[in-house]
Amino acid sequence: MKYYISIICLLFLPAFIYAQSVLDNQHHGDPSFLLEDGWKPLINGKNMKGWKYQDEKKANTWTATKAVYWDQKENPKLLVAKSASGDRIVNLPREGGAANIISTETAGDMELYVEFMIPQGSNSGVYVHGLYELQIWDSYGKEPRLQTDKTGALYHYIDRKTIGIDGQVIPLVRAERPHGQWNAYHIWFRAPRFDASGKKIENAKFIKVLLNGELIHENQERIGATTAALEIPEAAKNPVVMLQGDHGSVAFRNIYVKPLK
Repeated sequence: MKYYISIICLLFLPAFIYAQSVLDNQHHGDPSFLLEDGWKPLINGKNMKGWKYQDEKKANTWTATKAVYWDQKENPKLLVAKSASGDRIVNLPREGGAANIISTETAGDMELYVEFMIPQGSNSGVYVHGLYELQIWDSYGKEPRLQTDKTGALYHYIDRKTIGIDGQVIPLVRAERPHGQWNAYHIWFRAPRFDASGKKIENAKFIKVLLNGELIHENQERIGATTAALEIPEAAKNPVVMLQGDHGSVAFRNIYVKPLK
């Protein structure tokens, strides 16, 4: 009997070791979506299928591309996309600007992995559930005017005057990389809870957020939506993410989601 128990323990030991290692805030090689089963890609590697535009008047202001390049000399405030479809998505410079895009995939509690890159001076955001923003800003090596302009900050609430709480949460450490380099968010998110009548009984919570492998948030509740969020109610299940594209050039790759363990 002891022999069989030992065999079972050995079978599950690698998974246990892996689970511990990816949660210790250290670098372990490839990101977890390459190592763990259950992750679903939100970029199909061909086109923008799986995404919709917040402003349909600005449709087709994003493209799927094989490669993204930051041209420091010619135009440092834009990203250049190779004219071949691929597994990166980038907003294109158009008169009137680009739109925010929303995943057609929905989720409740989830683990989310997103890689992003901006050029000089750009600004974007990752809105989990389309409502709760994690800031993206060209803040490397800078002390911005607003604390929430630091990449990794949880942004202000929309109705902060009404509820009497600002909502800004500054990252625990500065872990952003310079413009022109890829960054990565790894997010563990718990959706808000509602009773049978639809009344919210628990707030949404960022259980844990890593930026480039560094812990920047832990157990941060969100009372409500943040500035420039989708005009949708908080819910147990919503779009996985909205990506902000109307504040400047930005590119994304390797967007993966799976249900929260």
